Amino acid sequence: MKEKLYTIDVNDAWKAGDECPFCYLERKLEQDTLSFVLGSSYMESDIREQTDKTGFCRVHTKKMYDYGNSLGNAWILKTRMQYLNQNLKDRMKSYTPEKKSFFSKFKKAEEIVSLEPVRFIQEQESHCYVCERMDATYQRYLDTFLYMVKQDGEMMEHIRGSKGLCLHHFAEVLEKAEEKLDASVKEKLIPLLYEKMAENLDRIQEDIDWFIEKYDYRNADADWKNSKDAVPRTMQKIVGGYPADPVFKKD
Repeated sequence: MKEKLYTIDVNDAWKAGDECPFCYLERKLEQDTLSFVLGSSYMESDIREQTDKTGFCRVHTKKMYDYGNSLGNAWILKTRMQYLNQNLKDRMKSYTPEKKSFFSKFKKAEEIVSLEPVRFIQEQESHCYVCERMDATYQRYLDTFLYMVKQDGEMMEHIRGSKGLCLHHFAEVLEKAEEKLDASVKEKLIPLLYEKMAENLDRIQEDIDWFIEKYDYRNADADWKNSKDAVPRTMQKIVGGYPADPVFKKD
């Protein structure tokens, strides 16, 4: 059943006519995950246990604030703060000043007690509940895409009719295809991905070039063609994501 649901999402992404279907999937995943975290799940003890220990990166902390559920955020922050408070205090208590000696400079970082709080904070900053939950499903989407490429020609037709991928996801898909697909499948898929990338890089280049030319007084009365939203689309093609998206908020 899950495979079918993943297939539906992947198909929908390729049918959306977006600059990059995998950006489309990532946005859906992020919004679904933020809605999940700040929905009723924050009152479930097993989820709160995970968020207490895993925490959130700076980017997703800001997006959680923007989402707008102040009470949900407060409950999550309350128990996350309790976890950090206790663990950081435990590490700070173990500190005692150490006299400098000739041999102290040869100590390894992991042996220096005063660095315990630093290591704890750095470890906390290395993970994020939203990022990790998104990535688990996103990897399934990648695998499902490659499965669909192998199974039938419909996905190849989706690719042919698409605007290709952003550079970030283009590299990601190529790497995954090289790792997981047989040579007979790769020799059909990869040249097609190359063709679509080259074609759509030229299209985006033309749009951003004309966007600039349109500001020349000599072109004041000329048609914008397809360049009115060339800046956010060019940004997306180069780095991925949706720079022009409004803030995602609770309905």
